[in-house]
Amino acid sequence: MALPLIALLATLTLLAHLLYKHILQPLFLSPLSSIPPVHWSAPLSSLWILHHRYSQSDTFAIHAAHTRLGPIIRLAPNELSLNSVNGGIRTIYAGGFEKGEWYSEGFANFGVPPMFGMHGAREHGRRKRMVSHVYAKSTLQGSGALSGITKVLVRRLRERLDEAARKGEQVEMYELFAAAMMDFVTGYVFGLRQGTDFLREEARARECLKGFKERQRFTFWAQECAKLMRWVGWMGLRTWFVPKWVDESNADSEKWVLEMCDRAEEVVQRQEAGVEKTELEDTPTVYAQLREGFLKECRKDAKDNLSTASILQSSRLDLASELLDHVLAGFDTSSITLTYLAWQLSRPSNLHWQSRLRTEIATLNTSLDAKLIDNLPVLHAVLMETLRLHTAIHGIQPRVTPTGLTTLGDPESGLVVHNIPGGVRVQSQAYSLHRNPEVFPDPEEWRPERWLPASSSFEVTVEDEARLREQLRWFWAFSSGGRMCVGSHLAMLDMKATIVGVWGRFETEIGDEEGMREVNGGYMAEPLGVVDGEDGKRKRFLRLRLRKL
Repeated sequence: MALPLIALLATLTLLAHLLYKHILQPLFLSPLSSIPPVHWSAPLSSLWILHHRYSQSDTFAIHAAHTRLGPIIRLAPNELSLNSVNGGIRTIYAGGFEKGEWYSEGFANFGVPPMFGMHGAREHGRRKRMVSHVYAKSTLQGSGALSGITKVLVRRLRERLDEAARKGEQVEMYELFAAAMMDFVTGYVFGLRQGTDFLREEARARECLKGFKERQRFTFWAQECAKLMRWVGWMGLRTWFVPKWVDESNADSEKWVLEMCDRAEEVVQRQEAGVEKTELEDTPTVYAQLREGFLKECRKDAKDNLSTASILQSSRLDLASELLDHVLAGFDTSSITLTYLAWQLSRPSNLHWQSRLRTEIATLNTSLDAKLIDNLPVLHAVLMETLRLHTAIHGIQPRVTPTGLTTLGDPESGLVVHNIPGGVRVQSQAYSLHRNPEVFPDPEEWRPERWLPASSSFEVTVEDEARLREQLRWFWAFSSGGRMCVGSHLAMLDMKATIVGVWGRFETEIGDEEGMREVNGGYMAEPLGVVDGEDGKRKRFLRLRLRKL
């Protein structure tokens, strides 16, 4: 009799523990229990949000929940989303809330996390100090290398568009912008000669974009199910979740960036030896800066004098991982933004903005000077409004609450949550921040005038300053805080130069916009396109007709 009774008591104790831990505590006793759940199951399970993330609809689902429930919502038992500046992004992204394995697992190259994927602020800070100078706005505007790259690539861009206009062909703008942005980014990172030449290698550029976008969706497993993936990897079952071709394609990208690193290293060594004078546009600006940073860091930490060759060999994959991240992030986000900008400018209802933009560009008198381009108000407004409405990374930017107790929530909204423990996943998303109707009236409308003074003379009033200041508080296309996008200034300058390159010489109108109708609702916001042709190997996104001015 004693043994069955003991077994019964043990079973009841276990059931009581499970009932408390997985039902009573998350539903009623957790500090998060006062936060509105997005779904009845959210306090008990992550299945609702995981379903949306797997299907790449989470950005839209989270935004709908914020619209319905307010600025702080519960996505899962241990996960929150916030849609506010005060008590939201100002608290989470100012420092102290570290990145978790969502980044280190999802963005690692060669098995090594780049700066973007590093957990701690300290290691991130060390890496950022190595490259921040070459991405500073003042450095970029005064860079002879970037100036030379811009002139060459704008010329190549116009040559390609000239040919299409002469033949009366429509241009697939997403593919064109992806090629141009890849050439810009690799040109600045590795030097123009050592980087890509996708504007003149159309088929290769198209294949690169296609492969990159097709394998992006499989990062879900590494980011959201890291423990599961480690287990299935150990069991030899990884291909049940991630097809073999994805890993092979990633390996090809890693090999590709190593080859560019090797070409850049040859240039640096020849420069140091005084063997060869390098054209400014062929200078591997970012590579050389990061290389120097690794050399200084390793020599500072080393007890013995290390040779340059030994340091570079031991740091080769770290350096390559970092630069591959810069290249992929830089070309992807900027090409998405430019595609939406071209779509908006070419719509019949917005042709007056295209006309205003061309008139403004004409004042440059063919100059491609970075400072002059950056000071064009209509160009800036058109780009800022596109970044607001069609943010390339419109999805979540997760962080983890620090050890101790945290307070989150906007006092103005009436919901502030105290005593949030450490280890809770919290995040905001640009898609929702950019659709606050109190800051951006008619938020679903593309209205560049939001970013301009009300006066046609561009004289800024006190009211204009207050409005623009509030809009910038909520503008989050590049995130915020110490871990915001390190390449934001390069992206803005590259995109502006490309816009000048196109609309400084051509009028555009829509030929085929069917591929713009559906948008990725996950982390990225690229248009999904429609299959073109019976073989299904190519998609249509946005095709424009051009008329040369």
